[in-house]
Amino acid sequence: MSRKDRVRCAWARTPLGVEYHDLEWGVPVHDDRLLFEFLTLEGAQAGLSWETILRKRDAYRAAFASFEPARVARFTPARVERLLLNPGIVRNRLKIESAVGNARRFLQVQREMGSFDAYVWRFVGNRPIVNRWRTPRQVPARTEVSDALSGDLLGRGFRFVGPTICYAFMQAVGMVNDHAIDCFRHDRVGR
Repeated sequence: MSRKDRVRCAWARTPLGVEYHDLEWGVPVHDDRLLFEFLTLEGAQAGLSWETILRKRDAYRAAFASFEPARVARFTPARVERLLLNPGIVRNRLKIESAVGNARRFLQVQREMGSFDAYVWRFVGNRPIVNRWRTPRQVPARTEVSDALSGDLLGRGFRFVGPTICYAFMQAVGMVNDHAIDCFRHDRVGR
């Protein structure tokens, strides 16, 4: 079966979406830098389409120091002002300032837990939750686990980490395998 003819999750329809779906979405991530990238991008996506964020991802990497939390945590108010002029990213002051503040809190979590990976994966018992959805309507926007993760992050001072954003983050980094049961990635990601 050619790549073009494979059955995929219903949302993967554009070339960029298909590439992201086929290579990244739902693959378990245990790298703190990449976890920070997804946390930042999911927050930036709030109210927008994921396709918009995927198109801006390279500009985000350039603007946010390759998502190195220690570097982003040192961003000054002047740097934030420059980011607000960058057409390659979502120019929303609250989202940009939250990324900088979240980087600082991310570093605190690393100091406390040894890594953000150790912190975040404990919410799923260090193993992906594997769902068996047949239709997109079955996939929830949030769960008890995303509610718990959101509550804990908010309690630590993180922003743009509501339960829906946290669930999308969990899907992106493979804490949850929400590939449709007939999607060719469901079993591959589940291995």
